[in-house]
Amino acid sequence: MTDRTITLIVVDDHPVVRDGLRGMFDSAPDFEVLGEASNGVEAVELTGLLDPDVVLMDLRMPGGGGVDAIAELARRGARSRVLVLTTYDTDSDTLPAIEAGATGYLLKDAPREDLFTAVRAAADGRTVLSPAVASRLVSQVRAPSATRTSLSAREREVLALVAKGTANREIARTLFISEATVKTHLTHLYAKLGVNDRAAAVAAAYDRGILGDARQR
Repeated sequence: MTDRTITLIVVDDHPVVRDGLRGMFDSAPDFEVLGEASNGVEAVELTGLLDPDVVLMDLRMPGGGGVDAIAELARRGARSRVLVLTTYDTDSDTLPAIEAGATGYLLKDAPREDLFTAVRAAADGRTVLSPAVASRLVSQVRAPSATRTSLSAREREVLALVAKGTANREIARTLFISEATVKTHLTHLYAKLGVNDRAAAVAAAYDRGILGDARQR
């Protein structure tokens, strides 16, 4: 228990999930839910208006994903800490969220008390990770440097879709990010691979084994 009331907003595109989380936190004396948002864009605006201690953030949401929202809150210098609460624990979800500035990362199957503890920790600025996510990050750090690339998990996802001939708009829709973010990832990809266009990026990625063996294409 803390000596103060921790304020938070709940961000999830499913109303039932938001209602359940609000009810859970309203039942505890040291939490106050100030508001709810259904996507990342709403979350950024609501955070600016309400200035909560913690933003409980889902990741994959139509209309604005969580990673973009986390990055935008960091850019704006928001005081609020972001605790990711999601179903997904893949590298393409966890790493970008943490790189964007998330304080913690929990899965939606976390027990009630674990969630309460995580929100309190986030409010204090302490990092909290679900065991599955923590193990994944440790494995990533311990991986031999020869097997790693400078590309982030999200950049790899974008690159894989580019290799399939997917247009920027469809990439944005598939990954629940904005077209502007897709273009930013492509700019970073080009710079890291030393190329100037999509075709060259795909060729370079195959040559370096990032997308598999070029001989198997």
